[in-house]
Amino acid sequence: MSGSPIQWYPGHIARAERQLRDQIDRVDLVIEVRDARIPLATSHPRLGRWLQGRRHLLVLNRRDMVTMAARQAWDRWFRGQGLPPCWCDARAGGGVKALQQAAIDSGRALNERRSRRGMRPRPVRALTLGFPNVGKSALINRLVGQRVVASARRAGVTRSLRWVRLGQDLDLLDAPGVLPPRLDDQNAALSLAFCDDIGQASYDVEQVALAFLARLDRLQAAVAAPDPAALLEKRYGLPGPTAARERAEWLQRAADRHTSGDPARMAQRLLDDFRRLVLGPMALEWPPEPAAQREPEPGPPPDPEP
Repeated sequence: MSGSPIQWYPGHIARAERQLRDQIDRVDLVIEVRDARIPLATSHPRLGRWLQGRRHLLVLNRRDMVTMAARQAWDRWFRGQGLPPCWCDARAGGGVKALQQAAIDSGRALNERRSRRGMRPRPVRALTLGFPNVGKSALINRLVGQRVVASARRAGVTRSLRWVRLGQDLDLLDAPGVLPPRLDDQNAALSLAFCDDIGQASYDVEQVALAFLARLDRLQAAVAAPDPAALLEKRYGLPGPTAARERAEWLQRAADRHTSGDPARMAQRLLDDFRRLVLGPMALEWPPEPAAQREPEPGPPPDPEP
């Protein structure tokens, strides 16, 4: 954001990354969990160093929070990358059994090699990895069928590594959400903030809400998403802004109507409504177009005019 980039890297994440390096040699399979609303922004830039030839299973969680058109578009795109995704809704349990079977199938080759060497089969050791608050712990609880790890809809609940046994076929290592020390792409950082995938202390809520309004406009232009002005009017009784210079004014007018004139509270309400599906299912990212057709990604919005 203008003069105020999103910042993070709390100490427990640094400790978790050190612990992860100590455990990684025991892992056969990496189950990477991403947020279906922002699959690119939740792709970890350090994933390659943890994979190191291990099998990779991609999970797109919160499938209920995006439209079917977005799911189909992303499914085609990832399959074209040679990485067919598992679509899940960890909160309700949708897709979890298919994920469990995919993890077991991914580890089958491991035990076949062990058998050829005269060794007994053992459970597949899978690391669940991803950004904070993408639903890793909720997914493990669904796989196990009971609450074995802490889970909540906020970042930073899991703070240490823990192995969980899932029957005779699968051992899961639940790792805290691991953020890179910095994220140079501030548009990706904004996506994490929109979806509550980083702690709120990392950003200014009013600036993020203004950036969210800008993202709605870009989505409509790029993928024929619903008209944001109509969407916002239906929810808040005020037509949404139709130009960049009107966004801060709209936020203040909405605050005057709904939050006793407090724009910070109104900004939080707007973001919470998106996160709770009050504005409807919505993907904030769509598959990249071929480079020749892609327009440059605009930067974050300027600071509100006085």
